[in-house]
Amino acid sequence: MQDISGLPKAGQQLINSYGDGGFRVSGVWYDSSSLVLPEMTLPWPVTHMDELSVDSLTDVIAKSSEVEILLIGCGTNMAFIEEDLRQSLRQHGIVIDAMDTGAAVRTYNVLLLEGRQVAAALIAV
Repeated sequence: MQDISGLPKAGQQLINSYGDGGFRVSGVWYDSSSLVLPEMTLPWPVTHMDELSVDSLTDVIAKSSEVEILLIGCGTNMAFIEEDLRQSLRQHGIVIDAMDTGAAVRTYNVLLLEGRQVAAALIAV
C-alpha cells in the first residue's frame, strides 16, 4: 500500500492511500474502484478500461462546473482513451488525462493541493 500525505482545505477529498483493491480518501476506506470528486467520493463500478464510457462518468459530468480536469486511473498500466469519449467530456468543459492508477492518485493530490478543479476516476489496484 502506498501512503500519500498532504493538507487539503476543509471538505476537499485527499487520497491518503491506495492498493489492496481500494482507496483511503479523507480517512474513509473505499474497497472498490472510485470516483473522487472535489467534495465527495463515490464507489465506481468500472473494473477495467473496456467498461469506461460516458455513462460511467455521469457523476463527473454532473459536477462539470467544479471539474476542469478528469484523471483516469487505468489500473496497473496506462490505456488509450477513445477520441469520442474525450470529445463528449470536452463538450462539458472537462479535459481527460489517462495514466496508471498510482500516477493518477499522485497527480490528483498535487493538482488538488494547487487549487485546481480536478477529479479522478480510479480503477482499483
